[in-house]
Amino acid sequence: MKRLEAVRMEQCIGCHSCSLACARLVHKKLSWNTAGIRISSAGGLTTGFEARICVACDPAPCAEVCPTEALKQRKGGGVIVKHDKCIKCGKCAEVCPVDAIYYETETDLPYLCIHCGRCVPFCPHNCIELREIPPQDQ
Repeated sequence: MKRLEAVRMEQCIGCHSCSLACARLVHKKLSWNTAGIRISSAGGLTTGFEARICVACDPAPCAEVCPTEALKQRKGGGVIVKHDKCIKCGKCAEVCPVDAIYYETETDLPYLCIHCGRCVPFCPHNCIELREIPPQDQ
């Protein structure tokens, strides 16, 4: 299994190209609110940026609390998201240990990184990578 990781955030310029690529290519919406990866300032322009992404928990607390299996555990870590099953209860976001689940304001649906890697080629400074998870971590 592969996991998206922010490996060189010291090179990030905060352009949000990865977030927009995720929203457009994965979720078919050009909206900051539907991105599975979020970039934010680490405390000001001089301190750099940080990426907020799902860390592929195994077991995933968000999937464990989902009453409808809208978020379902993926083998090796992370989750599969089925928006058509979501009842918008917000329990998944409440238990996420890294605050990586975002609710889109118009539909109130959860969005998070699914570790597909479609954002990676859009980062102009190679700050993010889709990496194979070593067997001991799976």
